Amino acid sequence: MFKIIKELKPFSIFVIIIIVLLLAQAMTDLALPDYMSNIVNVGIQQKGIERAVPEVIRASEMDKIKIFLNEEENNLIDNNYKLINKENLTKEEYSDFSKKYKALENENLYILNTSNKEDIDRMNSFLGKAILSKYAVEKGALQKAMPNLPEGTDPFMIIKNLPKEQFDMLKKEMDKQFKDIPDTMITQSAINYIKLEYEAVGINMDKVQSSYILSTGGTMLLIALLGMIASVIVGFLSARVSASLGRNLRDKVFKKVTSFSDAEFDNFSTASLITRSTNDIQQVQMFVMLLLRMVFYAPILGVGGVIRALNTNTSMAWIVGVGVIAILILVGTLFIAAMPKFKKVQKFVDKVNLVMRESLNGMMVIRAFNTQKTEEEKFDAANKDLTKTHLFVSRIMTVMMPTMMLIMNGIMLLIIWVGAHEIDKANIQVGDMMAFMQYAMQIIMSFLMISAVSLILPRASVSAQRIGEVLDEEITIKDPESPKQLNDDIEGSIEFKNVSFKYPGAEEYVLKDISFTANPGETTAFIGSTGSGKSTLINLIPRFYDVTSGAILLDGVDIRDMTLKDVRENIGYVPQKGVLFTGTIESNLKYGKNFEVSDEDVLKAIEIAQAKEFVEEKEKGILSEVAQGGTNVSGGQKQRISIARALAKRPKVLIFDDSFSALDFKTDAELRKAINTEIKNRTMLIVAQRINTIKNAEKIVVLDEGKIVGMGTHRELLRKCEVYKQIALSQLSEEELANE
Repeated sequence: MFKIIKELKPFSIFVIIIIVLLLAQAMTDLALPDYMSNIVNVGIQQKGIERAVPEVIRASEMDKIKIFLNEEENNLIDNNYKLINKENLTKEEYSDFSKKYKALENENLYILNTSNKEDIDRMNSFLGKAILSKYAVEKGALQKAMPNLPEGTDPFMIIKNLPKEQFDMLKKEMDKQFKDIPDTMITQSAINYIKLEYEAVGINMDKVQSSYILSTGGTMLLIALLGMIASVIVGFLSARVSASLGRNLRDKVFKKVTSFSDAEFDNFSTASLITRSTNDIQQVQMFVMLLLRMVFYAPILGVGGVIRALNTNTSMAWIVGVGVIAILILVGTLFIAAMPKFKKVQKFVDKVNLVMRESLNGMMVIRAFNTQKTEEEKFDAANKDLTKTHLFVSRIMTVMMPTMMLIMNGIMLLIIWVGAHEIDKANIQVGDMMAFMQYAMQIIMSFLMISAVSLILPRASVSAQRIGEVLDEEITIKDPESPKQLNDDIEGSIEFKNVSFKYPGAEEYVLKDISFTANPGETTAFIGSTGSGKSTLINLIPRFYDVTSGAILLDGVDIRDMTLKDVRENIGYVPQKGVLFTGTIESNLKYGKNFEVSDEDVLKAIEIAQAKEFVEEKEKGILSEVAQGGTNVSGGQKQRISIARALAKRPKVLIFDDSFSALDFKTDAELRKAINTEIKNRTMLIVAQRINTIKNAEKIVVLDEGKIVGMGTHRELLRKCEVYKQIALSQLSEEELANE
C-alpha cells in the first residue's frame, strides 16, 4: 500500500492544497457551534448583551456601583468610561447621543470608551458582583442588617461613609455569599440589571437583540459558505488526484505487462491481469479519494473538537471518551472479522473472470459437446463463492452503521442528561450544552470517518498488493546495458550455436544442443511430431524466451547483446493462431511497422498472401472493419491477413510458425509459389506439419524430443532420416514419395 501511496508524489502540490483546504473546512465546522451557543446564550437569554460591562449607564447608577469597588477597580472604571453631558459635548455630539440615549436630556451618562479586550475582561470579572451588591442594597439588604436605621435614610450614603474597617467587614461578608454562586449566574444576574438600565437610558432592547442574532447568524452563514466552498474544492481536487493516480497506475501496469516475456506471463493468468488492471486499481482509486477527503480531515476535526469541547466544559469530557472507546471496540471487532474475507474477495473476482473468459472463448466447443450445464455449474460455483463473501462483508457494514447510530444517539442522550443537571446547578448555560453536544458529535464523526475508511482499507490494501506484484515482477528478458548495433546493410542470417532451453522452474530441457544456420535467400523449415519443440525453437528468435545455454546469432551478433527493438524490428513473425486487432484490414496490415507502411507495400503483401480476392469482394475493400479478435473473418482469411502483415513490414527475417495450417492445398501452393517468386534475399524459417509445405525448402530441420535428428533437403532426409520418412509416409503414398 505504501508503494502505491508513493505514486501520489507527482500530485504533491494538489495534496498540500487539499490539506490546507481541509484545515480551513475543519476550522469553519468547529467555529459554528460557538456561534450557535452565543445565539442561544447571548442573543436569546441575555437579549444580545454579552458581558456584565454596560456600554452606557446613568452616572447616578455608576456612582452607586463604584461604592462597592476598591481603589484599583475604580481607577480602571475611570480610565475606560467617559462621562458625557450637555456641557462637555458639542452640539452635534449631543444631538447624536441624545437620539441614541434619551436619558441624556435629564441626567449625565457614562459610556464605555475602550475596545481593549483585556480591560473589558478585567472589568467583567468584578462589575457583576458590584452590580448585584448594589441591587441587594436597593432591595433592603442593609435595612435587614441594620434594623435601627431611620426611615428615609439613603443606604448608599451610609455605606459610603462607613469606616474602612466596617466597610471591609461588609465587603467580606458579601464575598462569602458570592463564593457559593457560579460566575455564570453572577454574570447573567448582572446582565438582567443592565437590560433594565439600557431601557431606562432609552435603548430599544428588541432591536439590540435582533441585531445581535442577525449579525451572529450572518457570520455563521458566511463561515458555512466558506466551509462549503472549501469542501467543494477538496472534492474536486481529490477526485482529480485519485482519477489521475488510477490513470497512471493503469498506464504503468499496461506498460509493464507489455514488457513481459512469456516467462512472466506464466506467473499471471490473463483474467488476473485484467482484474488487477481494472477492479484492483478502482479499489485503490476509491481508497485514495476517501484518504484525501476523510482520513486527512478526520484527525483535524477530532483534535479540534476535543480542544473546543474541553474549553466549553471539562466536566462532561468523559462522555466523549465513552463514545470513542465504544466506536473503537465496535470497529476493531468488525475489522478482525472482515479482514480475512476482504483478502478472498479479489481472488474470487479473478476466478469469476477466469471462468467467464474460458466460457466465452470456448463457446463453440461448449455448444458442440453440449456441456452448457457443466459450464453453468462451474460458473455458479465461482459466482456463489464471490456472492457469499460479498454478503458477509455487506452484513458487517449493515450491522456497523445502525450500531454506530445507536452509539451516537446514546452519547447525545447522555450529554443532555448530564448537561441538564449542570444547567440546573448554573455551572453551564443551555447554549454551552448545545455547543458541547455538537463538538462531541464532530469528535465521534471523525472516528466514524476513520472507521469507514478502515473497513475499505483491507480490500484496498489487498488490491494495492496485487498491483504491486505486477509492477515489482522482475523482467527476465530486457535490453543489455551496452547494446551492440547491427550494420546498416543487415543480411538477416540466423545461427543457433549449441542452444539448449528449459522453461523457468522446469527440470527437463525442451531443446537440447541445437545447432544450425539459416542463410538469407534460403528457406529453413522445421518439422517433427507434436511436442518435439518446433514452436519453442522459433519463439527463441524474437526473444519471447531466452536460451538457457548456447547462443542465437543475428548476422553474427548474439541477440541477447542487442536491444529487443533492434531484434524484433528485423523480424516478421506470423504465429500459429492469427491475431487481428479491432480496426480495418488496412490498419491491421500496417500494424507491423507502427503504421509507417506505404500503400504500395500493403497491396503487394495482400497479393502475395493470396488475400486480394476476398479483400476486393468486401464492400469497403481494404477499409473494411475488422471486429475484435477478427471474429468477422474466417480462419483462413485471418491467417492470410496475418501473413500479409508480416510481409508488408519487409523484414530481413520471416518466421512462419505453422502459419499455413488453415489454408487449403491450392491456396497453400499459390502462397508458397508467390513467396518464392516475389521475396528475395530474406531469411525464411517455417514451422509446418505438412510435407508439401516444406519439401522445396533448401534446409529442413527434423526435431524429435527436443533434438535435431536430421537436417538436409527433402530428398536427402527421405534417404537418411527415419523420423522424417515416417512423417512423410503418414501424409504421402509410397508412389508419391518414389516420384520425389
